[in-house]
Amino acid sequence: MTPSAIDVDGVSVGFGGIEVLDSVSTTVGEGRFVGLVGPNGAGKTTLLRVLNGVLDADSGTVRIAGRRLAGLGSRAASRLVATVPQSTASTFSFDVRRIVGMGRTPHVGRFEGRTGADEQAVEHAMERAAVADLADRPVTDVSGGERQRVFLARALAQETPVLLLDEPTSDLDVNHQVRTLDIVSDLVDEGRTVVAAIHDLDLAARYCDELRLLHGGRIRAAGTPDSVLTESAVETAFDTTATVTPHPVTGTPSVTAFATTGPGSGRVHVVGGGGTATPLLHRLDAAGFDISVGAVGADDADAATARALDCDCLTVPPYAPVDAETAGDVADAVDRADAVVVADAALAPGSLPNLVAATAAEQPVVVDGRPIGERNLAGVEGREAMARLRNRGVVVDEDGVVEAVRRVVDDAGENGSGSGDGRVERRAPRLRSGDGA
Repeated sequence: MTPSAIDVDGVSVGFGGIEVLDSVSTTVGEGRFVGLVGPNGAGKTTLLRVLNGVLDADSGTVRIAGRRLAGLGSRAASRLVATVPQSTASTFSFDVRRIVGMGRTPHVGRFEGRTGADEQAVEHAMERAAVADLADRPVTDVSGGERQRVFLARALAQETPVLLLDEPTSDLDVNHQVRTLDIVSDLVDEGRTVVAAIHDLDLAARYCDELRLLHGGRIRAAGTPDSVLTESAVETAFDTTATVTPHPVTGTPSVTAFATTGPGSGRVHVVGGGGTATPLLHRLDAAGFDISVGAVGADDADAATARALDCDCLTVPPYAPVDAETAGDVADAVDRADAVVVADAALAPGSLPNLVAATAAEQPVVVDGRPIGERNLAGVEGREAMARLRNRGVVVDEDGVVEAVRRVVDDAGENGSGSGDGRVERRAPRLRSGDGA
């Protein structure tokens, strides 16, 4: 059994009569990366402040490496726990080396100077955080992503067994998010224990060994990302509709959340390919529509999403064109759908039959994404098919797909083509067999 690095037992914290943490108990094993996730106001930052000794709990105890935090002085606590704050803004133009050197303060006596070991720890921390080349620059002159790594280096210079991070990826671009969490993961692999409040659920699932889902001041779920990030748990904590599917590359849970809307009614056929239909399928599924998709390659990301969401999917073998039989199936699916959605997929001669079939829809919903010129490999036929779809359809961005589909389905019902509830009475499209569907 892994020894515990952090033990939290019945911790409660209140401000102004409001209970921010309510009898929180949890244990973090040594060498584990634990993410704190949950909506704003759930108590993530407050829990981190209790863990680093900045905030005293109203009740309950915290032990770090077996030592009760409340019984330690500030210097002793800072030798056990280091923190990277959410805000790394600095009003002082200290150079980066001096900022990082502040991490050695708990190890330097009041009337003592820094030793060679202290200086070596600072240099090593800057190397680990990839900021050594910034050592002589004022911290106010570096970018937000670089500043985040500077303060990570300061925490590393403390050489503590436990590292706390408060929203380490907030306000960072994707590149800096990944670089920061890669560094943290390497530290965990070397035996450091890390607890981080992370607002991005996909990043939390990708990097963390375990998660703690906080909501209403309590830990509502604890365990591996797979066990914590369930659709019901996310919907309850964040008060939103959500779908959770395996990420096509990492295999870790990927959460897609939507604003809560009324249930959809009707069958929708989506024309996509190359993963372009995937975000649309998630939105339409969350809205309650009955979905079919295709034709796409059997190993296409859209096919994988359709399988995960249990949607009907028309497929062809990988890299094969849409043949005459499959084109007939697509036309059949379009005919039976209450609404047809066309994603901004690449237009290739092999997939052109999908577009041709979609032009038979009375009012197609066309996603206005990449310009036609950037994705048309089907020449004049591709341009003409898209022009017909756009001229007779509803052109929207990705965010407007669900509402556009609702309007199309409602219009079909009002015009007498439905069964009175906005849904056309039709049989499901026939699926091809033997090609990976």
